[in-house]
Amino acid sequence: MKLTGWGRYPEVEARTHSFETLGQLKRLLQEPEDFIIHGMGRSYGDSALAERVLFSRRFNKILDFDEAVGVVTCESGVTLEELIQVFLPRGWFLGVAPGTKQVTVGGAVAADVHGKNHHCHGCISEWVVSLDLLLPDGRVVRTDATEEPELFRATCGGMGLTGVILNVALRLAPIHSASMRETVIRCPNLEEAFRESEAHREATYSVAWIDCLARGEELGRSLLMLGEHAEPGPLTPTPPRTLTIPFNLPAFTLNRASISLFNALYYRRPPDRVEGRLTPLEEFFFPLDRIRQWNRLYGRRGFTQYQFVLPRESSFAGVRAVLTRAADSGLGSFLGVLKLMGPANANLLSFPREGYTLALDFKITDRLFPLLDELDRIVLDHGGRLYLAKDMRLTAEVFRRMYPAWEEFMQLRERYGMAAKFNSRQSRRLGV
Repeated sequence: MKLTGWGRYPEVEARTHSFETLGQLKRLLQEPEDFIIHGMGRSYGDSALAERVLFSRRFNKILDFDEAVGVVTCESGVTLEELIQVFLPRGWFLGVAPGTKQVTVGGAVAADVHGKNHHCHGCISEWVVSLDLLLPDGRVVRTDATEEPELFRATCGGMGLTGVILNVALRLAPIHSASMRETVIRCPNLEEAFRESEAHREATYSVAWIDCLARGEELGRSLLMLGEHAEPGPLTPTPPRTLTIPFNLPAFTLNRASISLFNALYYRRPPDRVEGRLTPLEEFFFPLDRIRQWNRLYGRRGFTQYQFVLPRESSFAGVRAVLTRAADSGLGSFLGVLKLMGPANANLLSFPREGYTLALDFKITDRLFPLLDELDRIVLDHGGRLYLAKDMRLTAEVFRRMYPAWEEFMQLRERYGMAAKFNSRQSRRLGV
């Protein structure tokens, strides 16, 4: 079957299988071909694509919940949405929530996802109590930060290349309401966006929407959104109103004029400052989930999200350089997101580091790839790296400069025989 990631580029022809039990999975493991695990398909590029793909969504049982400490144990095919549906009414929420709840737990761990609170609470791996990993020889190993730590550090952020994540024991966070207290601050330029982000570092959740086509004195104009969990109130979430994009939009729909108009209207939508308004939790954390199949907005050829992180000392200069080049190209989109990041963890291929991350969506065009090569050079010059869960075209040379622990990761793969069994299109491209 033809298969893509969320960006719908590239498209591959894959032989696919599903499994519901460990026994079924072990039989598939014994076949000679290598494979990669595919969950909800929300990684943007080719990290869950290969000639042979195993779908994990049917491996989706919730196995246990220890309410005394808020630890849920589940199979890796359970989605974050399913965890929210079960545990939010009981007063528990994800310690780390990425931008979509349409992600499997196994996929979230494999990408070591982060959220709007990374500067406070790190990546999802810091909320993982333990995980069970199926190795190439059929052994199941339990690993955590202290037991088999080498496997844990490689698996969290390892993009599914160390084995099959089977069960995850995940610590949840207690909350008292299905609402958030949200503050919105309009920032007229990038300097002000950084100043306000630094001034509000104590906010638990922080994210800025950026107009990535603004130039000149308005370069980087933003809406900074801060959030805290609301005081005690109803725990049953209000079902969000949804919209479905029923077909691919024509290629001419997203152009500089239409995006600039949207960005101008969005930027001016709120007052200069909105203080502590009550916002539904799911609307605050997962705004794009309300638009089903929103990836169709970018047309038949698809899109990519270019997300990078820079060290704190070079973040402003690097983000300014990338935004300037993207704005000059005219290829930017209405989705630009700037986030404050906390310290890096010890995982070999985990993306975050202390500083700032910027994510920009680009429609796939013939002009795009030379631009992304230019942006790579800017990111490297400022000491940054790209997020592998969003990547679809990074070269092996650039990857190795961005991820200095790549050699340790590759040696571990070879030592356990992982390279002979677990591979994706991305891993082959990056040479790991």
